Amino acid sequence: MDNPSSDFSWPVRVYYEDTDTGGVVFYANYLKFFERARTEWLRTHGIGQQLLAEKHHVMFVVRSTAVDYHAPAKLDDELKLTVVVERLGRASVEFAQEAWRMNGAEKKLLTKGKIRVGCVHTESFRPMPIPDEVLGRIYKSNSGRA
Repeated sequence: MDNPSSDFSWPVRVYYEDTDTGGVVFYANYLKFFERARTEWLRTHGIGQQLLAEKHHVMFVVRSTAVDYHAPAKLDDELKLTVVVERLGRASVEFAQEAWRMNGAEKKLLTKGKIRVGCVHTESFRPMPIPDEVLGRIYKSNSGRA
């Protein structure tokens, strides 16, 4: 893939706190970047995580991750994080996410991830179905691809 493509993307600037002493993004920070992008993706579809907890007594938790690293991001890089729903289940969502360097004309794939989140009850942490209202918004936002 030569260019980032997604229905949703979120910009991130690499700050000093994101890097190791060599100015390279610490590998685990990509998971934080992906989390921010997923949260903003939810917001754009009218799904606030705090409201989800208060109204439906459920929350999304990460169940599994798989990340492939292709090239490093460095201090001050401009990144574009993409979010695509690959699979939508009754109580889980699997996302495909990418991090791209977007410095000027340069567009380079840095990281690809598969993140699976599950819907759980806020108190018991037991799996729960995604509320119909939320499921509908996710399905609609994904144009039926999930």
